[in-house]
Amino acid sequence: MARPPTATQQRVIEGADPDTGRLRGTDAQLAALVRLGLAFRHPRPPHDHFLTPAGHRLREAGPEPAPAAEPGGVFAARVGGEEAPPGPSRAREVREAWQGLLELRRMTNPDSATDRPCGWERTHLVRAAALALEAAGHPSQAADTPGYRVRATPQPEAVAVYGPALQPYAATLEAAGWQCGEYTEARTRTRHLLASPRRV
Repeated sequence: MARPPTATQQRVIEGADPDTGRLRGTDAQLAALVRLGLAFRHPRPPHDHFLTPAGHRLREAGPEPAPAAEPGGVFAARVGGEEAPPGPSRAREVREAWQGLLELRRMTNPDSATDRPCGWERTHLVRAAALALEAAGHPSQAADTPGYRVRATPQPEAVAVYGPALQPYAATLEAAGWQCGEYTEARTRTRHLLASPRRV
């Protein structure tokens, strides 16, 4: 699935017949679900639309949870540069968030793969990459502590990762399903990683 369904598409999925998976919605809504791999159009008249196995899994799971909430939510991955140090329960929170993200991959990737980023990660690139790094035990940069910094880039589906351990960061991200390359900024000569979520 290229991206998670919208709230409207989610309501169409939740309204599917619990026994047959038959969907009701506008032509545009149903066509969008087909493109996402969550529905198929029956080849015989009246050409009704039904949930695919991935659509059934999403319906049973309910609305997609965000494993790492934006600031102000229950959990936010440390992207580097935060002023407050992590609290005593941080390790447990990170572990639970990472397990939640793996489960989200299983539920929303068409083949249930957990070794490849899912739609949520592609729409929250900085948070997703930072969570992978933090879950692997890498410290984020703080006021008096060196560590990683994850930043958005102008390139689609790519983040920049800065810090003192680029090769270990790359190994962690690649193990989590990201593609990485090491580059030097022309103006500052600063070395950094460019990381993108892998599709296959």
